[in-house]
Amino acid sequence: MLHFVGTSLALSLYAWIFVTWPDGAMLWLLAPPVVGYGFAWVGHFFVEGNRPATFGHPFWSLLADFRLFAHMLTGRMWTGDLAEQCAVAAD
Repeated sequence: MLHFVGTSLALSLYAWIFVTWPDGAMLWLLAPPVVGYGFAWVGHFFVEGNRPATFGHPFWSLLADFRLFAHMLTGRMWTGDLAEQCAVAAD
């Protein structure tokens, strides 16, 4: 969930920056990655207790984050119910 919140805020910030182009916009362009990765890293370090893939594979990490975001946005994330997953796979 923290990944989704961070990505949503980062994309919203980018949209706001490009629509309004505030004073110091070039500096503002640093804010979305900090916000997006900040939420994800809090989830990794303090909730899951692991190290994010961002440090070793930043490009793949970003792609995976956008894929996760798209799956959550469209309701295609697995709920954790194995019986439900098997029923979906059988269809």
